[in-house]
Amino acid sequence: MSHSQRQLKSELGRSTSDTVTVRGFDLPQELMGHINFGDMAFLQITGRRPAPSESIIFNAMLVSLVEHGMTPSAIATRMVLAGAPEALQAAVAAGLNGLGSRFAGTMEGAARVLQAALPDATQPGDIKAIANAVVEDHAARRHFVPGIGHPLHKPIDPRAERLRAIAQDQGFAGPYVELMWEISASASETSGRVLPVNVTGAIGALLCELGLDWRLARGMAVMSRAVGLVGHAWEEINTPMADEVYRRIEDEVAR
Repeated sequence: MSHSQRQLKSELGRSTSDTVTVRGFDLPQELMGHINFGDMAFLQITGRRPAPSESIIFNAMLVSLVEHGMTPSAIATRMVLAGAPEALQAAVAAGLNGLGSRFAGTMEGAARVLQAALPDATQPGDIKAIANAVVEDHAARRHFVPGIGHPLHKPIDPRAERLRAIAQDQGFAGPYVELMWEISASASETSGRVLPVNVTGAIGALLCELGLDWRLARGMAVMSRAVGLVGHAWEEINTPMADEVYRRIEDEVAR
């Protein structure tokens, strides 16, 4: 190996002719049949199995985003499947590409704002003052605060409130959760609008409470919504609607 090259290394997994190891665990003997999908995701990401309370929170976050109706990502999956029925994976991938700063992926922005505003959760300081500063900063730049507000769920997002209740039950409703809800209150007061913490804001806060980096946040949406999009693809195969949607749009545009 050249001195200018570093050794390529991964801690995630490796295989031999008769073994498969994932994060140091024997996959067939220690994980299969012994760990659920959410806990496996946690292990893959962090390198350790979650504590019971972490498992409850992490799995609840994943479940909360699996399905939310006929969203742009679901429509994209169905439309691609209509054009390429042999490529379910491409249809799901098309839907996942739509998880961004407006739909489902906003947990990344929320977690980033929270971690920037509160870099040391052991010394949170005046949470209300920090929340006001976050809202003022975004207002001055004419930017929306990620993780608050919802076009449908008002005055609360029931998914966000349930996640907060689970966090409280499991002892994880710490300063980041408090800050997220204070940001919602401050923004609602200053704007005169109803801006509840939405599900992605709650997930962003709980990711921070779990000690995970904001750059991982959008991966939660990918993992969750992939399951939902497979469901949409299967429903589209059995009860198609994409062709009808396409024809209605074409007729409307042609008028």
